[in-house]
Amino acid sequence: MKRMLTAVPALALVATALMAPAAPVGAAPAAAPPDSDFQKVTLNDFPGEPIALAVLPDKRVLHTSRKGEVRINDPKSGRNVLAATIPVYQHDEEGVQGIAIDPGFAANKWVYIYYSPPLNTPSDDPATPGVNEGDAPEQGTAADFARFKGVLRLSRFKLNGNTLALGSEQKILEVPTDRGICCHVGGKIDFDAAGNLYLSTGDDTNPFASDGYVPIDERPDRNPAFDAQRTAANTNDLRGKILRIKVTGNGGYRIPKGNLFKPGTAYTRPEIYAMGLRNPFRFAVDKQTGVVYVGDYSPDAQNPNPQRGPAGHGRWAAIDKPANYGWPYCVAPDMPYVDFDFATRTSGAPFNCAAPVNDSPHNTGKRELPPVEKAEVVYTYGPSAQFPELGTGGIGPMGGPAYDYDAASTSATKWPEYYDGKPLFFEWTRDYVKEFTLGPANEVTSIKPVLPSIVFDNPMDLEFGPDGSLYVLEYGDGYFSENPEAQLARIDYVRGNRSPIPKITATPTSGQAPLTVTFSSAGTVDPDGDSLRYAWDFDADGVVDSRQPNAVHTFTANGNYRPTLKVTDPTGRWASAEVILPVGTLAPRVSLVTPTEGQPFEFGDTVDFRVTVTDDQPVDCSRVTVTYVLGHDQHGHPLSTASGCSGSITTFVDGGHAGADNLTAVFVAEYTDSGTPPQSGSDTVVLTPSGD
Repeated sequence: MKRMLTAVPALALVATALMAPAAPVGAAPAAAPPDSDFQKVTLNDFPGEPIALAVLPDKRVLHTSRKGEVRINDPKSGRNVLAATIPVYQHDEEGVQGIAIDPGFAANKWVYIYYSPPLNTPSDDPATPGVNEGDAPEQGTAADFARFKGVLRLSRFKLNGNTLALGSEQKILEVPTDRGICCHVGGKIDFDAAGNLYLSTGDDTNPFASDGYVPIDERPDRNPAFDAQRTAANTNDLRGKILRIKVTGNGGYRIPKGNLFKPGTAYTRPEIYAMGLRNPFRFAVDKQTGVVYVGDYSPDAQNPNPQRGPAGHGRWAAIDKPANYGWPYCVAPDMPYVDFDFATRTSGAPFNCAAPVNDSPHNTGKRELPPVEKAEVVYTYGPSAQFPELGTGGIGPMGGPAYDYDAASTSATKWPEYYDGKPLFFEWTRDYVKEFTLGPANEVTSIKPVLPSIVFDNPMDLEFGPDGSLYVLEYGDGYFSENPEAQLARIDYVRGNRSPIPKITATPTSGQAPLTVTFSSAGTVDPDGDSLRYAWDFDADGVVDSRQPNAVHTFTANGNYRPTLKVTDPTGRWASAEVILPVGTLAPRVSLVTPTEGQPFEFGDTVDFRVTVTDDQPVDCSRVTVTYVLGHDQHGHPLSTASGCSGSITTFVDGGHAGADNLTAVFVAEYTDSGTPPQSGSDTVVLTPSGD
């Protein structure tokens, strides 16, 4: 349904309202259908550490994990195929980030991916357990920091069938990063109706020595990664931004008209569409109006401090023109932070949001910045007087898509017209999705829950498919791994029939080839009592191996298999389930001997670790990695990774212990053996801050 972005005078609105009939013909329904009219269908229960998704025109679903895997859910077979594994740098939050398809994908098969290429960045040497060479120094000289300069790369690749051809890569754009230190790397990819590509980028700044307020540490011997002025407030830097470009035929790009700075403007990058953002992790472009709906993550302070500034606030903005959103100087035009000297630990004056000035020695752009634009929604940890519907809790705002209802579509699962034009807002820490209704100036006039009885477990990415169903990638509860709750799912609006619900078991669940396995579909049901057709694919070749409810198959070669069962009802509705089946060597058992679960610690402590691995292959301690993750609310920031069966990691120092009730230290040990095929195991412990 076509929508137009217009500015309408208030008197005209009143007159229109007085003249309008009570129930205009063709008006969208006034209320959403009940949750019982929707069904959530699981597409992949084993998505890795899920990061982003993109739905193809034929309803295949690309989805990524941070460690480099790109998978495809194929509705023809129900399988989840590994399309490619992209080599990536993985310290902190880096790895694979966004994924999107070209507007002309049906003809050109281009897939866009934003990721961290390995480069020659230093990594930890397991032979030196007392030193982590992969951590960038917090103090030093420019030469010390230069070794950790890297990039995040926007590239596109051809998708040939279910294979992403890594050799077809066209490198489009590189965004600088300071590696070896946390946090905020973005980034989402989307397109507008004119084919312009939008890319969100984080401020790439460490917030953990700023008491939960703005990280603007300008000390000359301090790692520049502690100063967000060098990125989000820098008109000559691509970080902390929404970028807008038009990709050309050879993989280059040009600048479309209407960005924040005209090409050729001194001390600016013309790719910038919006600036002053901290971590615009998720956004979506409304194809009908061109408005960019973006969620921007908050700093961590639980309470305001007159010497430092406001508490942490999440933001949601409807960006309809180029603008500066103020980070790290202001949350909103009337909500400035306070200038703070990290050398003397003294506070200055609040920043001027009407005319912010970037006088950081790390600034390479313009000194005078555009005035700060107000986001449409600003909220904090506690109840919001303006937006009470958002509830309370952590702050993890995500900008989701606006539904575009297609009356001509014959899809049996498309969402109803009620949601037409309503952007979805999802909260990663609060496990919900909301619908926003917007006024003529993009102001939020109504907030309502979306399917509150359906579980959204740390929703990571949302996208409406060509069938009008909502596709959802969920992270689950945990830290930088494939969590038990992680999944790719589709939410259908049900019209008269529901998809079946498959179950699958395998006996035995592992062993050496030749291995004979008995498969059962016991527990599979159809909500409507329909008869079902069964299709088993045991060896991931796309060929149906059995059409019986239960089957036996012998695996003649070792390998990591994902036997899949697809069940289909008489209306063509389907669902699939799979089981992870390692044939060959056993998976290693990994245990963190120290630290232990619940072990007390104080931030700043150096924590010794010791890992034991039990395996049927020789254990190589150089393959062990231990990652320290700062647990914050229900998510985490990986801050340091070490190698080896023993060593030590220093937990970050947060001067004010901002949000201490919600912070903890998490240690994750992982090991992949040298078997045929290689098998992996992991263990996680959560430490308890002293005094909790």
